[in-house]
Amino acid sequence: MEKILITGGAGYIGSHTAVALLEAGYQPIIIDDFSNSEKSALLGLKKITGQDIPCYEGDCNDAEIMDRIFTENKLSGVIHFAAFKAVGESSMLPLKYYTNNISSLLVLLATMNKHNVENLVFSSSCTVYGQPDKLPVKESTPRKKAESPYGNTKKICEDILVDQVNSKVALSAIALRYFNPIGAHTSSEIGELPLGVPSNLVPFVTQTGVGIRKELTVFGDDYDTPDGTCVRDYIHVMDLAEAHVKAISHLKGKEAPFYDIFNVGTGNGNTVMDVIKGFEKVSGKSLNYKVGPRRPGDVVKVWADTTKINQELNWKARFNLEEALRDSWNWQLALSKNNS
Repeated sequence: MEKILITGGAGYIGSHTAVALLEAGYQPIIIDDFSNSEKSALLGLKKITGQDIPCYEGDCNDAEIMDRIFTENKLSGVIHFAAFKAVGESSMLPLKYYTNNISSLLVLLATMNKHNVENLVFSSSCTVYGQPDKLPVKESTPRKKAESPYGNTKKICEDILVDQVNSKVALSAIALRYFNPIGAHTSSEIGELPLGVPSNLVPFVTQTGVGIRKELTVFGDDYDTPDGTCVRDYIHVMDLAEAHVKAISHLKGKEAPFYDIFNVGTGNGNTVMDVIKGFEKVSGKSLNYKVGPRRPGDVVKVWADTTKINQELNWKARFNLEEALRDSWNWQLALSKNNS
């Protein structure tokens, strides 16, 4: 089995990608420092897959442990998730985000180069588009000034990859620009596990639904959208995980140096109120929410044109919004049951 290193592999998207890689015949190897993930995810992975996935506890900024992983394992590729990702926090602690998110990529690229590992899938974000002038956004849509230091780290990391590939070094890289991942594995053994107060909408919705949070605040209902609330492209995390498998497989057929970017979304825009109504439908619960003022830095509406990834990687999202919300809710119920 070809070994693929997943940095941040115990996190939300990383853990689901580990499942998808195993199902596709790869052997995932995880590195995670558990600064924003729980070791219980490894237990969930074992229940789903029936095996212990090798895991190194450590920081991707630590060149020594990275070198050890590459020395101990003959890797055929890397999927790089490890990064801080809270948009609000990044505005308050920009140096924390620039240091961690950029340095970890630099250490990784140097280690890959040293050990002659060519294939890299990079976890990027639709935040690089800012508030686009035309919708849906294509990969050719101009990147705008980032709305947050977090978004800027993604832009800078993409630029680093382009420069490294242009230097004619042996690197084949794909940047996947995610839209809004939601949902959980259908087994409810792994899912999104925010530490502290969630910064993403759906965990806040499910935690309000189960009574952990008193109420949900909708930030603004006077935007130029169908119901006045912000529009996003919500993608099931298992669909997103499978896009990484497609990307790694695609790189194997490419000769280094090579670089490409793909949007990963459903191609549909849904409002915050769509999410609330969808949740109420799948859960049978009435959600306690109020409308508050607009939140600074929020993009009004963004969704993906997925033509390129549909055609070139033969990937298409399979789950709709309600199915993703159902899996998020089942995961929340399983969490609450385990904690009671």
